[in-house]
Amino acid sequence: MLKMDAARSVLVLVDYQGRLMPAIHGAPAVVEAAVVLADAARALGIRIVGTEQNPDGLGLNDEAVRRRCDVTLAKMHFDACSDGLAELLTEGRAPGDRPEVVIAGCEAHVCLMQTALGLLERGFRTWVVETACGSRRAADKQAAMQRLREAGATVVSDEMVLFEWVRHCRHPQFKAVLDLVKRRGG
Repeated sequence: MLKMDAARSVLVLVDYQGRLMPAIHGAPAVVEAAVVLADAARALGIRIVGTEQNPDGLGLNDEAVRRRCDVTLAKMHFDACSDGLAELLTEGRAPGDRPEVVIAGCEAHVCLMQTALGLLERGFRTWVVETACGSRRAADKQAAMQRLREAGATVVSDEMVLFEWVRHCRHPQFKAVLDLVKRRGG
């Protein structure tokens, strides 16, 4: 399938942790894009899963992100699949029924990339939202996006996700999603 399908999607937000975010290049815009994605997902009834890398050491996710997640997985591996993410995503589904994963997070070249690669290895259709991903250095984020493309992930922007999820201007949540886009800065 070439287009995202809201009915089959789950949103995964990786490690937007309070102690990490001040070091992330462009952090305010990265968090804002994650919040917009989460608000649109909530309006469309899409499940939102967060992850937190070693929360005792790095703290909890940014509160704006954390409170929008339906569930948050604490993890020690950089690849959240090694700590049960894949099983969490298929919970309550028929065997072999895998959701499409729309994923974003930090650091793009470490936890986000390894988690996305783990999902791809397990057969999940994976969409990486570049505008909601961050690393301390922009070059590391850029390298991660290139590697993920080469591995089979589709790299997209947050607005691409929003408008593919609603598909048309007569969707019952189109105005709500459009309002999210309009309220964003820059």
